[in-house]
Amino acid sequence: MKEKVQMQRRYFHTNETKELSFRMNMLKKLKKALLDYENELLAALKEDLNKSTSEAFLTELGPLYHEITFMLKHLPTWMKRKKVKTPLTHVGSKGYIHYEPYGVVLIIAPWNYPLQLAINPLIGAIAAGNCAIVKPSELTPATSGVITKMIENTFPEEYVCSVEGGVETSQALLAEKMDYIFFTGSVGVGKHVMKAASRHLTPVTLELGGKSPAIVCEDAQIAVTAKRIAWGKFLNAGQTCVAPDYVLVHDSKKEDFLKALQTEIKTLFQRKIDRGDYPTIVSDRHFARLIRFLQDGDVVIGGQHERNKRFIAPTVLTNVSWESPVMEDEIFGPILPVFSFSELDEVIEKVRERPHPLALYLFTESKETEEKLIHSLSFGGGCINDTVMHLATPYLPFGGVGESGMGAYHGEESFYTFSHRKSVLKQPTSVDLPIRYKESKLSLKMLRKLFQ
Repeated sequence: MKEKVQMQRRYFHTNETKELSFRMNMLKKLKKALLDYENELLAALKEDLNKSTSEAFLTELGPLYHEITFMLKHLPTWMKRKKVKTPLTHVGSKGYIHYEPYGVVLIIAPWNYPLQLAINPLIGAIAAGNCAIVKPSELTPATSGVITKMIENTFPEEYVCSVEGGVETSQALLAEKMDYIFFTGSVGVGKHVMKAASRHLTPVTLELGGKSPAIVCEDAQIAVTAKRIAWGKFLNAGQTCVAPDYVLVHDSKKEDFLKALQTEIKTLFQRKIDRGDYPTIVSDRHFARLIRFLQDGDVVIGGQHERNKRFIAPTVLTNVSWESPVMEDEIFGPILPVFSFSELDEVIEKVRERPHPLALYLFTESKETEEKLIHSLSFGGGCINDTVMHLATPYLPFGGVGESGMGAYHGEESFYTFSHRKSVLKQPTSVDLPIRYKESKLSLKMLRKLFQ
C-alpha cells in the first residue's frame, strides 16, 4: 500500500493531472470505459444483488454518465481562478482563489450501490486534478472485480488504481498518509475512518446514513404519496442510504395510506418478484438481522422471505414500539414501520430525539407546514412530496449533517470537495502605504477608520 501511495504522489508532483486538457481527457476515457464495460457491469450487479438491467441502469450507470457529461460541460469554468474584492486596508492589492487538487485521494465504496458509489466520487477526484485509489466493496465481489479490471485497463496505476480486499485491506490503506479520504458506509465504520484520518490530520468526507423519516400530513395527496414512498423505500430492496426508514402519517390518513401503499407495492414490485428480478439482501448476516425485525410489530403488508435466496418481500409494520430494535439503527432493508401522529409538534419531537437523519421527506400541500419542518429539523437533504430524487440532480449538494455524515458531493460540489481553495493576495511594489509601519496617534486614528 505504501508503494502505491508513494507512486501516485510522485506522479501527482509532475503536475500533469492539474492541466485542464488532462482532466477532460481522463473524464472522457472514464465515460468510454463505462460504455465499453456496461454489459459486464450490469451482469455483475445482477450476480451480486440480483438487480435487473433497468434498475441497475437507473440507479448505477445512468447517474454516472450524466455526472461525467455535467463535469465536462462546466469544468473549464469551475477551474478558473476566482478574483475577489479587497478592502480599503489592502488598497492596490488583488485577491484570488485558486482551486488546487489535494493530491492522492482514497475512495472507500459501499456495497449497496457498488458501482455508482465507487465511481461517482472518482469523477469528482479526477475533475479536481487528483490521483486516486479506489477500494470497492468486498461484499459485492463480481462488481468489484469488473471495476478493478475497468480501471486497470483505462488508467495508469500511478494515476488511478483499484485495490480489492476485505477489512484488512481497508485498514492497510487507512494506515497510509493520504491527502483526502472519501468514505461511504455505515456510521460505525465511519468513526473508524475518521479516527484513522486523524492520525495524519487528513481531511475527510463521510457519507453515512441514519433513520430518514417520511412525514405524511393531513393534507397530503395519498395516492401519489404512497407511490413515491413505496418506490423510494423498496428500491434496491430498501438497501439505500436515503430510503425512507419509517413513516409518520396523520391519524386521519393512516388507513387510507396503508391501503394505497399496499396497492402501489403490488403495482411497482410484484411483477419483479414473480420474475425473480427483485434485488436480494447482500449477505446472510444482513438477512438474519432483517428477519429479526419482523417480530417488532404487526406485519400488515408483505413479510414473505426465502433464506436460501436472501429474498425479503416489501414489508410494512404497524404497532411498532419506538424502543424496539427495528427503531434503533438504520434498517437498510425492505421493512417499513408506520407510525401515526395527531399534531405536527409530535413529529418534530420524535425526529429530534434521534440523530440527524441523512434525508427527510415531507408530504404536504401547505407552504406553512413545509417552512415549519425545514426550519425546525436538521437533516442532510430531502424532498417535499417526493423521495430519493434530491440526490439525482447535480445542482444540489448531497451529504449528511451530524451523525449522518460530513461534507457533500455531486456536480459542482464534487469539484469543490476534492479541491483546496488556495487564497493568494497579490500586492504591487509601486504602492506601499506607510501607515501600517508607523505607531502614532494619527496612524492609530486612521487605522480605526479603515477597520470600521
